[in-house]
Amino acid sequence: MKDRRRGASCRITREARFVLKDLIALTKPRLLRLNVFAALGGFLVASKWDVNVLMLIWTLIGSTLTIASATVINNYWDRELDQKMERTKDRALPTGRMQPGTVLVYGIILGIVGLTVLFALVDPLTGWLGLLGWFVYIVIYTIWLKRTSTWSTSVGGISGAMPPVIGYCAVTQEIDAGAWILFALMFLWQPAHFWSLAIRRVEEYREAGFPLLPVVKGIKRTKLQMIPYVVLLIPTGILFYAYGYVGIYFMIISVVGGLVWLVHTLRGTGAPDTEKWAKTNFLISVNYLMIVFLVMILDTTGS
Repeated sequence: MKDRRRGASCRITREARFVLKDLIALTKPRLLRLNVFAALGGFLVASKWDVNVLMLIWTLIGSTLTIASATVINNYWDRELDQKMERTKDRALPTGRMQPGTVLVYGIILGIVGLTVLFALVDPLTGWLGLLGWFVYIVIYTIWLKRTSTWSTSVGGISGAMPPVIGYCAVTQEIDAGAWILFALMFLWQPAHFWSLAIRRVEEYREAGFPLLPVVKGIKRTKLQMIPYVVLLIPTGILFYAYGYVGIYFMIISVVGGLVWLVHTLRGTGAPDTEKWAKTNFLISVNYLMIVFLVMILDTTGS
C-alpha cells in the first residue's frame, strides 16, 4: 500500500513538473530574458548607479509579468497556426497538453498583476507604457498585422521597444530624449534580427500562412530592407553619447558593433549560402544587443 501511495505521489509530482515546464515555456523565456535585461539597462542608465533597489525590483517584476502575459496570449491566439510549423508544433497548445481556456486565463492574470505592479508600485507612466506595449503586441501585431500584412514586424517593434523605456521612465517619471533614444535603439534592432530568423524559416511561415516580408516580397527584398534599420542604429548610439547619457566607451563599442553588423548585412545581398548567412546575422544581432546594453549599464555618465 505504501509503495502504491509513493508511486502515485511521484506520478503527481512528475506531472506537476511537466505542467510547470509548459507554463514557463508559454512565456517564451529567451525572449522574456532579453526584454527584462533591456528594462534593467534602461533603469540603470536613468539612475546613473544611484539605484533605488526596491523600485528596481518592482519595475522588473511588473515588466516581466506584463511581457509574459503578452507572450502567453500570443501563444493562445497562434495555437492553430503553430501546429503547421516545425519550430512551434511541439508547444503545449498545439499538442493539446494544455487547454486554450486555461492558457488564456493564465495570460490575463499575468497581465493584470504585472500592470497593477507598474501602475501602483512603480509609476503610472510605466503602467501606461506597459499597457501600450501589451496592446500593440496582442491586438495590433498578433491579432491583426501578423495575419494580414508584411508590416507586422516593423509595427510590432513598438511593443518590443517598450521594456527599456519602462525601466528608464521608472526612474525619470517622464519621457525625455533618453527615453526616445532607447526606444529607437530597440525599435531599429528588431526587424533585421527577426527577418534573419524568418529567412531561415521562410517555407514554414509560408505553409502556416503568415504574410511575412520574405514570404510575400522574397528573400532578396528582405535582405535589402534590413539595411536601413542597421544603418540607423549607428547614429542612435552616437546620439546617446552626444546627449550625455553614456560615456565614450559605449559610443565606440556601439558604433563598431553596428558597423560589424552592417557589413555582414550588406554581404547578404550576394551571399552564396543564404541559410548560413541568415544564421550568422541572427547571432550577430543577439550579441550586438547584449553587448550594447551591458556596456550601456557599465558606462553610464554617473558611473
